[in-house]
Amino acid sequence: MKNVNKKVISLTAICTLIYFVASVIFTAFNLSWEPFDKVNLISELIKSDDKKSTASAELKKKKDSLIASQNGKSEVKEDFELYRKGNLITDFRESSSPALPSFAEKLHRLKKGEKVKIRIAYFGDSMIEGDLMTQTLRALLQGEYGGSGVGFLPINSNVAGFRQSATISVKGWQGTNFMDKAAQNLYISGYKYTGTGAGSYTDNTIKDSASTEKALIFGSGAASEVLVNGAAVQLSSTEKLNRKVLLKDSSNRIKISGNNVQTPLYGISFESESGVFVDNFSFRGITGVELNKIDEDFMRSVQKNNRYDLIVLQYGVNLLFKPKTTDYSFYSKMFSPVLSKMKTAFEGAEFLLISSADRAFKYNGEFKTAIGLPNLIETQALMAFENKIAFYNQFETMGGENSIVKWANEKPALANKDYIHPNHKGAEILAQRLFEAIQKDVAKKK
Repeated sequence: MKNVNKKVISLTAICTLIYFVASVIFTAFNLSWEPFDKVNLISELIKSDDKKSTASAELKKKKDSLIASQNGKSEVKEDFELYRKGNLITDFRESSSPALPSFAEKLHRLKKGEKVKIRIAYFGDSMIEGDLMTQTLRALLQGEYGGSGVGFLPINSNVAGFRQSATISVKGWQGTNFMDKAAQNLYISGYKYTGTGAGSYTDNTIKDSASTEKALIFGSGAASEVLVNGAAVQLSSTEKLNRKVLLKDSSNRIKISGNNVQTPLYGISFESESGVFVDNFSFRGITGVELNKIDEDFMRSVQKNNRYDLIVLQYGVNLLFKPKTTDYSFYSKMFSPVLSKMKTAFEGAEFLLISSADRAFKYNGEFKTAIGLPNLIETQALMAFENKIAFYNQFETMGGENSIVKWANEKPALANKDYIHPNHKGAEILAQRLFEAIQKDVAKKK
């Protein structure tokens, strides 16, 4: 009997030790697994509210210091708290001038009938994958200011099957991307393609037989030849980034192929002579830090040979993968240098940083907004403030706290039941609201 008792006591002690060690590891590294969260032996010793308070205190200290420094240099009174407002593009100034003055000026010129071309590079993660949001924003801007064409289409795409704005059918081509550690000469999309392949590209946004340029976007490499609708075209890569018009006609389709193409191929761009063009640069699962892998001189070449007027950066949801995380100061340290590099490289372009949308986790059996999301958004706003770029609070614009839960439960639903991603209907709403915010900003232009 004594041996049985010893075995029970030993087993209990071992199980307790295992649970304790697991609890320490989960708490130290801020890991979460709902079944284990309920039996975590030390979770109550480190309150999430205490973590949240510490993170908030650190944010406040940095914010106060930064604002004091900025206001000491400027005659225009700045109001950092403007970041909290939804449906607003802000440059944190109490001003009646546009937050994106050059962009607003060019839109006004288009509205007056001038032949002006405006390119927008819209970077993001799975929230804009398959041209979600951007296809609606593009249609609204072109409807208001003119322009025909879907803009940039990658040589190949993992999400071509559900993209509505274009049809891409590809065979062959060897691709590398951000996830390949040794990858070089990547485009700002995070991809490049070489080798042997063939592709057909159809712009589904062209409905009025408007004339558009079909331009090949490619990098620097050995001289290569591609077939364009069966006709041979030589690729001369004189720059790190090259843009060659292959066709200019009223068709909405182009075919290219090549054998042993050594020059990095990036994509095909459909653009009319003037108007607004929105290029979708989505890459699933990233935070934007990956853009630092692109050489600054290459970015300069992009701006020289395929100029962008507005750079939009929409990230954040992939930082919200741990339900208890509240401190995102590490993100500022990693992403701010990216912003600084891009501002330098894309000379003359204006920048708009868009915050994370809502994202929910299950807390005590109920889906609610991630507890760290307010701190993440404030961190993103501080980066915009520090780097003197415009900011847009998408979280507040979509409804604020628990909005993703409400959207997922709407009939019809506006978001998926992963409580992360708006669906097509939800993405259309987000794009409509961003367009309205742009229109408000443009209206400030006298």
